[in-house]
Amino acid sequence: MDWRRLRHPAFVLSVGLLIVSAGGLSAAVSALKLHTRKEAIEVDRKTASVSTETPSWKQIGKDQIMPVEVLEELGTRNYLSRHYVETNPKNKERPLALELHLAYYTGMVDTVPHVPERCMVGGGMELKAGPMFVPVPIDQSGWNVDDAATSDLRRALGDEQIVIRNVRLGPNSAAPGNRVRLPRGIEELTLRVSEYRDPRSKQRMFAGYFFIANGGLTPNAEGVRLLAFDLKSYYAYYMKVQVSSTQVQSAEELAQAAGSLLGELMGDIMLCVPDWTDVIRGDYPPDNPLNKKNAGGGKN
Repeated sequence: MDWRRLRHPAFVLSVGLLIVSAGGLSAAVSALKLHTRKEAIEVDRKTASVSTETPSWKQIGKDQIMPVEVLEELGTRNYLSRHYVETNPKNKERPLALELHLAYYTGMVDTVPHVPERCMVGGGMELKAGPMFVPVPIDQSGWNVDDAATSDLRRALGDEQIVIRNVRLGPNSAAPGNRVRLPRGIEELTLRVSEYRDPRSKQRMFAGYFFIANGGLTPNAEGVRLLAFDLKSYYAYYMKVQVSSTQVQSAEELAQAAGSLLGELMGDIMLCVPDWTDVIRGDYPPDNPLNKKNAGGGKN
C-alpha cells in the first residue's frame, strides 16, 4: 500500500468531511430528540390470557402449542393460536368457527412481520386471490371517548385528528369491569384478506390480519415501520392480529365474523400490549426517560 496517498489533500479533505458529517448527524439526532435505537417494552399479561369466552364466542379445543423450530421461525414466544366457535349461531347445525392468532414483537427494528402470504404459501397452500382490504364492522356502542388521553396524544404526536376511545372489559376478562384504551384509528379497522386453497383437499381458507403498533393500527406489514419505528419514540412494539376460517365464503364474510369476535375481545387484546398513552406520558415503563424522575436517562 502506498502510504503517501493517505496524505494527499483530496483524501484528507474527504475524511474530514465524513467526520464532520457524522458529528453533524449525531448533533442533529440529539438536538431533535430522535431515537435511532428502539428499546423493548413488555407488559405482564401475555397473549394467552385473552378470554376464552365472550357473549357470542367460546373456545373450542386447546390452544395450539408450536414446536421449537416453528417458534424460531415465528420469532416470538408471546403468541396465541386458538379456535373460537359461535355460541348462538344462525346455522345451528354448522356454527361458524374462527382461528385467532396473535403474535407480539418488541424492540426489533429490522424484524419483518410473518404474514399469511408468506407463511401459508411456504406451508404448501396456494394463494388464489388477494390481498383485499376489507372494513371490519365492529360494535362501537360500548366505547367512550377518553378526553384526557385524546388531548395528550394530539399534543405529543402533532395530529389534531386523533381520538382515543376506551371500552369496558367483559365478565370473563382478566380485569372485568375496568375500562381499557383502544388503539387510535379503531373506528376504521381494516383487514388485509387473502384467499388460499389446499392443493390436496381443495379446501378454501380466508385469512385476514392487521397490526397494532405503538398504539396505532395498520393492515400492512410496511405500515408497522411507520408506526412502531418512528424516530421520536424510545420504544417499539407491534402485535399481529390474524383471523382465519375455512367456513366463510368471502373476504367480506370473514370481516363480518372477525368484527363480532374482535368487538368482544379487543379490550382483552389491548391488555396484552403497552398502553401507549401511558408511554407517551412517561408513566410506563418505570424507567421511561420521559418521566421527570428519570431525567437524563434517555437513549439514542
